[in-house]
Amino acid sequence: MKTFNPQSVVALALAVGAGMAAAADRDLSCTLKFTSRQWSAVYSSAEGEGTVSCDNGTSMPVTISAKGVGLTAGKWKITDGTGKFTRVTAIEDVLGSYLAVSGDAGAAKAGTAQALTKGKVSLALAGKGEGFDLGIAISQFKISKP
Repeated sequence: MKTFNPQSVVALALAVGAGMAAAADRDLSCTLKFTSRQWSAVYSSAEGEGTVSCDNGTSMPVTISAKGVGLTAGKWKITDGTGKFTRVTAIEDVLGSYLAVSGDAGAAKAGTAQALTKGKVSLALAGKGEGFDLGIAISQFKISKP
């Protein structure tokens, strides 16, 4: 008959905890390069494409889309968009829908910057392009495989 050994339980718990801490330390550094086209008139819509790249050598082509509502008007395109993800453990973590709240005012050479969140994963976006935009909107920003 085997007996209960409390030291074994403690050792196992410490090993599991150390493994979880090591996994948390392995967050990937991932970035997004993208282009997009967007218009808005109360309802806003954007579509684009890009590539997610991570520091472990993985990359993935993606499509991006955003749909939202607010007090907005405009039409523009982002030709040099970038994004930085945080709290990513696998490249697939970047896929899905993010919540975005934005306020914009721009003309001619438009620019944008937004912070988005999806559970534990966050995404900071920035971009340069041309067009005009005025207003405030709440939208869903979605990254998916093509």
